Amino acid sequence: MTEPLKDITSHDTFVDGVPHETFAYLRANDPVHWTEESDGGRGFWSLTKHEDVVFASRHSEIFSSRQGIRLEDMDEEETEARRTLMEMDAPEHTRLRRLVSRPFAPKSIATYEDAVREIAVDLLDSLKGKDEFDFVSSVSRGLPMRMLGRLLGLPNEDLEWLVLRGDALIGNTDPDFTEYVVDQVDTSAYRLLPFRSPVSLELFEYASQALEERRITPTHDVLSSLLETTVEGDTLDELALQNFFTLMVAAGNDTTRYSMTAGLQALIERPDLFAQLPSMTLEQRKGLVEEMLRWSSVTMHFRRTATQDVEIGAKTIKAGDKVVMWFTSANFDEDHFDSPYEFRADRAHNDHVAFGLFSPHLCLGAHLARLEMRVLFEEIAARWSSVESAGPSERLRSNFIGGTKQLPIRVTWR
Repeated sequence: MTEPLKDITSHDTFVDGVPHETFAYLRANDPVHWTEESDGGRGFWSLTKHEDVVFASRHSEIFSSRQGIRLEDMDEEETEARRTLMEMDAPEHTRLRRLVSRPFAPKSIATYEDAVREIAVDLLDSLKGKDEFDFVSSVSRGLPMRMLGRLLGLPNEDLEWLVLRGDALIGNTDPDFTEYVVDQVDTSAYRLLPFRSPVSLELFEYASQALEERRITPTHDVLSSLLETTVEGDTLDELALQNFFTLMVAAGNDTTRYSMTAGLQALIERPDLFAQLPSMTLEQRKGLVEEMLRWSSVTMHFRRTATQDVEIGAKTIKAGDKVVMWFTSANFDEDHFDSPYEFRADRAHNDHVAFGLFSPHLCLGAHLARLEMRVLFEEIAARWSSVESAGPSERLRSNFIGGTKQLPIRVTWR
């Protein structure tokens, strides 16, 4: 491939799919690439190799999250108001993560399998008699939020409302999901809100009401556990609680939905592999999920800010420079993965970076997402003998989250 490269700062570039040729060119010719921003931003360094992304992920003392994880620049007031767990460094990040992580630990997640399976069975069985439907709206959109609703102790009738608001936040660059598209309309009035969206105010209000109910009458759910004081006497303040709730609604639903959808797309393109699902062992099914996660790389990048001068790949990154870790490039690094553009369910040592692996910011919901994906495909295998495309799919307009919004499919029931 020769230049010009596709503009990876543009959300429109990704509507037709990840520009893998551009990332392959950068990995081969300029793996630590100075990237100009098409919207007039100050530019950033693009890390495209697996080893460089892992290095930056591990060294949070050099590559800080404190000034934001997305490409936009924020002033100190914006940064402070919009901070979630993802926009913090140690020791603040360590403290908050300790306060909120218990319900998402592997030991806790292991107890959720029956609930996940119950939801998956209910969703799939409700489709019996239908041969054609949209997989996203009928299946992958519902499972993560219904499970999150159970964890948070929220009523089923509120979940559709919450999904729509989570979509507006994560999909704040897509006009199908929000009227406040960040690069198409003036959103300066909402600059102090998470995702630069007024939808955050609605979620803040909802969270405050739900939390107040649990202060009066504690329940056995994640929200109640967030209100508990630790043995050290530590608690979360109201803004931290609201921001964390907003983060769970947005990231806890959309990313898993898109990973499930991408996984099914991979199987549609490989009917022989789909036919093997019922006979796979547990370990093989887990391996399949890991390859789906690598293949989809739904969170395509996180941004960091250099706290000091540092040299990577013969380039000197200056303190204060923005540095972007392109997970969607690292997961296809030819020097790290054998035949990365082949989908291999039996891929050994699949140390992809889809969940921010190797980082203190490893996704809190990683174990839950893996469980939901494995159980869903187990239940699909028990019901469908075949699945194929029934029309064109449609991708999210975003260079941050890579997802399919619609996936029409045709199935044959067993």
